Amino acid sequence: MAEEGDIITPLDLDAPNHDSGAPVPNGEDTSPAIGLISQYIKDLSVENPNAPDSYGWTDAPDVSIDFNIGARPLGPDVHEIEMKITATSKTAQGTQYAVELLYGALIGMRNVTEEQAHPFLFAEGPRLVFPFARRIISDAVRDAGYQPLLLEPIDFNGLYLQQLQARQAEELAAGTAGQA
Repeated sequence: MAEEGDIITPLDLDAPNHDSGAPVPNGEDTSPAIGLISQYIKDLSVENPNAPDSYGWTDAPDVSIDFNIGARPLGPDVHEIEMKITATSKTAQGTQYAVELLYGALIGMRNVTEEQAHPFLFAEGPRLVFPFARRIISDAVRDAGYQPLLLEPIDFNGLYLQQLQARQAEELAAGTAGQA
């Protein structure tokens, strides 16, 4: 604060900055930042192999949903998440429909460690884009002539933690087996 009667406040920009969370004086942004840049359909396949006969089938269908998540770096500050969702409906008479969606998202990351990036790319990022992929699947099934497939929300963070714990248990078991 300026002294009373003085209108100029010394900013002390040349003084060393000991607060590790504050930006550096030259204006360089050193704080961690993660953001969604874009999301898009990479591939969409809809198969309706037994139409129009399948519209009259009365057996309850067996609907299976499979999904997989992948991520890869595209540059120093940009990563791509790929979410693959496959929905298949079958009855005793045959396959009603098969929908396969490969949905992509570009994630910008700056000043983020690998320990911070991995959970975002495989849990939080998919959680953010899943509602959009879910709508595409629902619309594709409806457009194939069936009732829309309403996928339940998925706890990507919980699944990520489960897989992490399973991997740690496997590594521990492998380490114990190697010592025996």
